[in-house]
Amino acid sequence: MQSTIAEMIAERSDRMTAGERRAAQTLVANYPLIGLKTVADFSQQAGVSSPTILRFVARLGFQNYADFQNRLQEELAAQLQSPSSRVERGGVRSARDLPPTIDATVENIRETFRHVSARQLAEAVGPMASMRNKLFLLGGRFTDPIARYMAAHLTLIRPGVIHLAGQESTWRDRLVDMGKRDCLLVFDIRRYQEGLLTFTEKANKRGVQIILVTDGWLSPIARFARHVIATRTEVPSAWDSCTALFVVAETLIGETTRRLDADGARRMSEIERLRSGET
Repeated sequence: MQSTIAEMIAERSDRMTAGERRAAQTLVANYPLIGLKTVADFSQQAGVSSPTILRFVARLGFQNYADFQNRLQEELAAQLQSPSSRVERGGVRSARDLPPTIDATVENIRETFRHVSARQLAEAVGPMASMRNKLFLLGGRFTDPIARYMAAHLTLIRPGVIHLAGQESTWRDRLVDMGKRDCLLVFDIRRYQEGLLTFTEKANKRGVQIILVTDGWLSPIARFARHVIATRTEVPSAWDSCTALFVVAETLIGETTRRLDADGARRMSEIERLRSGET
């Protein structure tokens, strides 16, 4: 699978000028539709000049704006695919042959971390490791188990970790507890859930900092997210793979634990004493 434009941006952001970074941020926040408009429309929305947009496109490796738009159209088509359109229709494999999803899944992990920088991870871990805020976690139909898994770990090393489980009405009720110091980590992959988008938008309006873990085509939640981590999910199957998202989650857990260091260790020790019945 060729690199997505979101991956190209993550890979090259350190080398971009301030104007090119504004163009990148505008594209990520309005992905991919703003890039399908004219250079003039794109530049106006980004608040930069038309030549800056063309330099941004060249920075990503495209020969011209038309090639850039063709890639966006391909990604939009992929983003809108349903599982039924991706059903594998291969021949019969030998009993000793491994399914092709194995190699694809390993490659997804490798490519995800080739494009996700250490700086991206560190910036996402910052609010997750802050003891001054509450940390809410939420996922979609297939990704919420990852959010629950993360919450189970993080609650051992820091207070105020809340997994938003249950129906959407239950999530909305928790908005009253969310404020400007707080953080919401969301997992969302294609086909993106409208309920997640609506809830995240409301949390954003309350000043909550949004961290999004998504796929290479970028959930619409990216428009509200301060930190976006794009992962590889495509495999030769009717279903997308969440393995790379899970590895990102475990990486964030590990880095948050390392950042909290002694504070997290003291909390875990106290929890262990309470479990054993010590006073």
